[in-house]
Amino acid sequence: AHGTKLAQVLTTVDLISLGVGSCVGTGMYVVSGLVAKEMAGPGVIVSFIIAAVASILSGVCYAEFGVRVPKTTGSAYTYSYVTVGEFVAFFIGWNLILEYLIGTAAGASALSSMFDSLANHTISRWMVDTVGTLNGLGKGEESYPDLLALVIAVIVTIIVALGVKNSVGFNNVLNVLNLAVWAFIMIAGFFFINGKYWAEGQFLPHGWSGVLQGAATCFYAFIGFDIIATTGEEAKNPNTSIPYAITASLVICLTAYVTVSMILTLMVPYYAIDTESPLMEMFVAHGFYAAKFVVAIGSVAGLTVSLLGSLFPMPRVIYAMAGDGLLFRFLAHVSSYTETPVVACIVSGFLAALLSLLVSLRDLIEMMSIGTLLAYTLVSVCVLLLRYQPESDIDGFVKFLSEEHTKKKEGILADCEKETCSPVSEGEEFSSPATNTCGAKNLPSLGDNEMLIGKSDKSAYNVNHPNYGTVDMTTGIEADESENIYLIKLKKLIGPRYYTMRIRLGLPGKMDRPTAATGHTVTICVLLLFILMFIFCSFIIFGSDYISGQSWWAILLVVLMVLLISALVFVILQQPENPKKLPYMAPCLPFVPAFAMLVNIYLMLKLSTITWIRFAVWCFVGMLIYFGYGIWNSTLEISAREQALHQSTYQRYDVDDPFSVEEGFSYATEGESQEDWGGPAEDKGFYYQQMSDAKANTWSGKAKSKSKHKQNSEALIANDELDCSPE
Repeated sequence: AHGTKLAQVLTTVDLISLGVGSCVGTGMYVVSGLVAKEMAGPGVIVSFIIAAVASILSGVCYAEFGVRVPKTTGSAYTYSYVTVGEFVAFFIGWNLILEYLIGTAAGASALSSMFDSLANHTISRWMVDTVGTLNGLGKGEESYPDLLALVIAVIVTIIVALGVKNSVGFNNVLNVLNLAVWAFIMIAGFFFINGKYWAEGQFLPHGWSGVLQGAATCFYAFIGFDIIATTGEEAKNPNTSIPYAITASLVICLTAYVTVSMILTLMVPYYAIDTESPLMEMFVAHGFYAAKFVVAIGSVAGLTVSLLGSLFPMPRVIYAMAGDGLLFRFLAHVSSYTETPVVACIVSGFLAALLSLLVSLRDLIEMMSIGTLLAYTLVSVCVLLLRYQPESDIDGFVKFLSEEHTKKKEGILADCEKETCSPVSEGEEFSSPATNTCGAKNLPSLGDNEMLIGKSDKSAYNVNHPNYGTVDMTTGIEADESENIYLIKLKKLIGPRYYTMRIRLGLPGKMDRPTAATGHTVTICVLLLFILMFIFCSFIIFGSDYISGQSWWAILLVVLMVLLISALVFVILQQPENPKKLPYMAPCLPFVPAFAMLVNIYLMLKLSTITWIRFAVWCFVGMLIYFGYGIWNSTLEISAREQALHQSTYQRYDVDDPFSVEEGFSYATEGESQEDWGGPAEDKGFYYQQMSDAKANTWSGKAKSKSKHKQNSEALIANDELDCSPE
């Protein structure tokens, strides 16, 4: 893998610009009109606000994830691979590919319909006359294969494959253009607004149901913020800029959307809005033709940025997944000439071009929302799980990441050296809690700036270090005992009763630490919470008639489910949190991630049935690839096989030894006298018994599961120590 050639140059402003650029394009120029006309009417404003709340909740969890595993490209896929495991990571990655695929196709489609609108619909008429129409693809009766969108998608793919870096300068210029056009729409629109379009019940023509359905689709308009997390590697100070940039770009986007939607619904009655290019046509309806071309410039700028924004990360995610062996390995090929994953670029561009040719914009946008909502739900779940796991587990995760990084850096030579020089490190490398009592570091090095655990100098304790941010090394107490503001206020309010209340509620004390048991409890609770929320949201959406009709059983069910959800959240609250202090942490755990899960699941279920069917097909294809190819060829699987092989040879020379040696003779280590082993025969018998037991145990479950290999290797190392130590 080629290391990123990009220097750490991006400031917080650049990151905000990236986020805003990738959001505002399609959101402002397409989604606002589409949702206003077909779902929510002028209530689209409320839809945007609800979608923004959902995005901010997920954004907060995303930001913590980004700080937990800095130095990664591939966003949510890489985070979940490191922290949760292979299967969940594959599922998230597969949905991210769907999101970017459809984002690219929708961008191309929107640009094409905008050029068509500029040419007074001559392009579409010519297509219908010469190529003919297509039915059954969801484009309505008068649909046509969108050849222009195909051409646009192909051109953008070529640009990306040629390795033209998504230069921040280019992005910033386009964003300034976009903002100028937004200001123009605000000022010019004020001269044409008419309050009657909001009067007499026209504000919510389809009721709250329409608004919430609109919110699920509007979520699409906030999808850009994960590009901020993806560029973490190039930021000057990722720990502070990522969370700030995510929040700021979401607020800017929300302001832009709400103001544009207000102008749009006050200028044109909602049923007369043009869904293809609403902002251009609204000025035409008032005879202001010059404005159409000004808006066109802005929308070309905005849509180009968002098109690049969705096509840039896609090959990177495919490349990361192929590199881990979860997708076909040839996709990870990096061209030496352009230094980009060319095969992944071409494959993804081709699929996006095909989609933009055949599928309508509305269907694309709904499909995109569902994949993203699911990915964000899983991110919230992961944050909730990680906060309550014991430290050693998370250490294992971070070490695993840094090992992967170093392996790539050091290459095969260093690996060979490691195998020959330190047999112990091989066994220890895959055992999750890497305990190290003597201070020497048997684990593979963390690169040039490796440090021993014994160092107590806090200033030199850097991000790459596995225990980064965990505890203050001098005292062993958590790094920062400062409490959050809400707790201090609560203490003042309640007074001395605060502590008795904590004890009565069974809340953990300050010095309580998570154990494997409490971590397991949280895992079970979170899984139950996910299933319960799914049932709860389904019932509220599909059984709404019974609830509004006040059927006693429906209301009882709802109350029961609310109580169960609250109980699960309370059980999670009772478990001790990990004391690790990160530069950015999601506030109010477990409430924020739990609420993010609830909102995301609800919005997912508000999308149309056909979207769910298409999504199910996509997931089914993903599962076929994973169980047919990925699970057998993944890096984890291969390393586990090597581990088993290594263990069996390790055993043959080590464990069989005592049986070949004469009774009463043993290898004496330096400083040990021969008499140490010359004890009673029972001791020797016990020692041989131990060894043969270990042998029997290890051989029995050799290739069954990856976790068993860990235990076996630990057992062997323990036996090794037993071998050397005087009894």
